[in-house]
Amino acid sequence: MTVTEIPGATTPARPAARPPRADRSNGQWKVDGLEPLNANEVWKQEEGGLAVRERIEKTYAKEGFGAIPAQDLTGRFRWWGLYTQRKPGIDGGRTAQLSDDELSDTYFMLRVRTDGQALPPEALRVLGGISVDFARGSADITDRQNIQYHWIAIEDVPEIWRRLESVGLETTTACGDTPRGFLGSPVAGIAADEIIDPTPVILEIKRRWIGNPELANLPRKFKTAITGHPSLDVVHEINDISLVGVVHPELGPGYDLWVGGGLSTSPRLAERLGVFVSEDEAAEVWHGVIQIFRDYGFRRLRNKARLKFLLADWGVEKFRHVLETEYLGHALPDGPAPKPATGPGDHVGVHLQKDGRYYVGAAPVVGRVGGPVLSGLADLIDEVGAGRVRLTAHQKLVILDVPEAGVERLVEGLEGLGLTARPSPFRRTTMACTGIEFCKLAIVETKDTAAAAITELERRLADVVADGSLDEPIQLNVNGCPNSCARIQTADIGLKGQIVTVDGPDGPVQQAGFQVHLGGGLSTVERDEAGLGRTVRGLKVTAAELPDYVERVIRSFIARRSEGETFAAWALRAEDGELL
Repeated sequence: MTVTEIPGATTPARPAARPPRADRSNGQWKVDGLEPLNANEVWKQEEGGLAVRERIEKTYAKEGFGAIPAQDLTGRFRWWGLYTQRKPGIDGGRTAQLSDDELSDTYFMLRVRTDGQALPPEALRVLGGISVDFARGSADITDRQNIQYHWIAIEDVPEIWRRLESVGLETTTACGDTPRGFLGSPVAGIAADEIIDPTPVILEIKRRWIGNPELANLPRKFKTAITGHPSLDVVHEINDISLVGVVHPELGPGYDLWVGGGLSTSPRLAERLGVFVSEDEAAEVWHGVIQIFRDYGFRRLRNKARLKFLLADWGVEKFRHVLETEYLGHALPDGPAPKPATGPGDHVGVHLQKDGRYYVGAAPVVGRVGGPVLSGLADLIDEVGAGRVRLTAHQKLVILDVPEAGVERLVEGLEGLGLTARPSPFRRTTMACTGIEFCKLAIVETKDTAAAAITELERRLADVVADGSLDEPIQLNVNGCPNSCARIQTADIGLKGQIVTVDGPDGPVQQAGFQVHLGGGLSTVERDEAGLGRTVRGLKVTAAELPDYVERVIRSFIARRSEGETFAAWALRAEDGELL
């Protein structure tokens, strides 16, 4: 009997017990065999991305950018969190016209994964020092709980890795066709209302499989979220796999399993498999799901190579059957669904911990922090006697273990760092991706555009905030291209960057702008379930018009909503004319 050997796997895979397919191969290893069907699959099989670290340290860091061959530069480097950043001065209208080589600078974006772990002051100082010493002061908190740097030179990468690893951080598989950084609850282990602490599960998965060649050649990226907090604080509906804390009536606390979520240009919300996963089995279940993706995921076309497409093809029942029979070897018990979110998942504000101390969530402006902010935060934590910081899935941060006597001093000190525990509704809920400043896929600028919009909306809508007319947060997400890194389809107001044509004094002119998505959202205290937003035909705004439009649509909502109606519910039912 012959078997299909899965590259990197420790044991041979089972043979595919099914007749040959009559239709065109999708490149599923267990169905179609291992023959690579595109150039990306060819080089991944020739040599995986993990192998490039040695060349970075021993060759490229010494010989410089010019010594890096194309396949390592545009492919394998991603397995270590490195992408070339966008060359300055290339406008958005040329993004789709130029090759990657023409768009690329000789500097890198570097992504550091935190995986929901708590960062002590020494880790913050290392992160801040890397920003100042090697990244021209840049550092962003992403909505994947990563720290992202820019302006990184290849010569400095080994020293950056050394510093990160000295405080337990890494860039291993932070990008690429790999298990990328995990989302974990920012209040794991300390929240008074926590169902289950996900930290042991995350650490076990990382220990066993992150950096393991067995899982270093997936069809595409694989995103994980694990939480045990009832605020549902890890956006579980849009990850490839999510484990969400629940209490089984007979088996006690554990996890509900969701699979197949993802946004980008083909958004799809994850679905429950309907199983209950105990803490003891959670790591093996994660491993089973990612192996399904590795072995059965579609590899022929990269735009169909995410787990969501396999789930759409199979359905929940078949997915559960394959997981239980081929990968776990036993059935999982049926389990309950999570209850609706109990509060905002960003954890902004001052909250009591179960041990009598406090955690304080703070908002930077659209995730921008920088080296001096990170180092200053470390000093402030030491000053008030707090212990640690975690990042959130909303571009925020949470300071843990704050003694009661230090809360107000911490809140005051955060303001001095450009952070705030008491943000305006607009600063609290606005997110933005990297945008054209550094991203080669972007069409428009995002960070500064969003920051300027926050300032304007705070001024223009101060009246409706003060009188209580605007009594709910309205999520504003700004994205530089269609790929939805800033989750535009699941925002109250999602903005997809594009070039728009407007009338000028001498005829039509092109400007940076956005297509508008309205009424999306993930599970929150105001909304029982997630849903994708709508687009209104012809509704596009220029970047300059953005504050005007947001003010207009919010005032329209306030004037026309029914009692108790959320913005998302109103936006989904409103007539087109009310949304223009």
